[in-house]
Amino acid sequence: MTDRRLFTRKLDIARGAVDMTHGSGGKAMAQLVRELFAAAFANPYLDQGNDQAAFDVPGGRMVMTTDGFVVSPLFFPGGDIGSLAVHGTVNDVAMAGAVPLHLTAGFIIEEGFPLADLKRVVDSMAAAAREAGVAIVSGDTKVVERGKGDGIFITTTGIGMVPPGVAPSGDRARPGDSILVSGTMGDHGVAIMSTRDNLGFETAILSDSAALNGLVAAMVAAVPDVHVLRDPTRGGLATTLNEIAHQSGVGMRLRESDIPVRAQVAAACELLGLDPLYAANEGKLIAICAEEECDRLLSVMRDHPLGRDAARIGCVVEDPHRFVQMETRFGGRRIVDWLTGEQLPRIC
Repeated sequence: MTDRRLFTRKLDIARGAVDMTHGSGGKAMAQLVRELFAAAFANPYLDQGNDQAAFDVPGGRMVMTTDGFVVSPLFFPGGDIGSLAVHGTVNDVAMAGAVPLHLTAGFIIEEGFPLADLKRVVDSMAAAAREAGVAIVSGDTKVVERGKGDGIFITTTGIGMVPPGVAPSGDRARPGDSILVSGTMGDHGVAIMSTRDNLGFETAILSDSAALNGLVAAMVAAVPDVHVLRDPTRGGLATTLNEIAHQSGVGMRLRESDIPVRAQVAAACELLGLDPLYAANEGKLIAICAEEECDRLLSVMRDHPLGRDAARIGCVVEDPHRFVQMETRFGGRRIVDWLTGEQLPRIC
């Protein structure tokens, strides 16, 4: 029997754009999925062509997370919405100490979105998934009318398996524990700021967007009983530490001089009247561990390419008020409070 696809004109990636038929469930949608998404994300699960993926998993504890990505602009220094969607979801799985296995992806695309930009996003997403060692095994595509979206939104779900004896959680920080970060704070937030027309400044800072599962695997192999792992995304380091302090019922003492921040990030934040501790990160993590494990864990982190700038920035203390406090460079002390309002919307 003749394959009718042989008589279908291929997608004009260079000059074409998404239209409403690409979300109708008919031939145009099937062609978009086949020639763009399935071609980029090809793997045995996706190739089955079902509306779901069935697979075996090893015995043990499973982790599952879901996240939506609406970053603006879609393409920014050091990344784009496609790679960010993979990195953000892989990292949420990894913060449970888990090994990410598979992802699913849902796309909301605005009518008129250039196919060339869609291919760029999809190819970036596929490359990020391959680098992270995960497969995008199922997905969905919807198209909305022109003016009813903003180019493209992506929703991803990830699953992973937790190795035996590993159980980091935000409620496990204990007085005396050490607080570590894997690198410089605020890079992603400033990279996004630098591309917003109305902010009017330039910087060489790239987003730190990266998949942290390799770093986490090395960390939990060396210190299985790491108490807390968390990636400080929206709200930055300051808000994330407040979240953990409230979950665990403890206080925290930080040293400003020990918190790594790039000079360009600090300068950009000063220009805009912002605090880099509240700026978003997409390729950094916070680790809290017993004091006796600190040097060992820090060494492992610094041996990994994504942790070479890792630092111990403070400790967990008893405090019924659950305050996060910081010893400033000038010898004083101030409260590092939750983020109030929104420093910069749509950073992920």
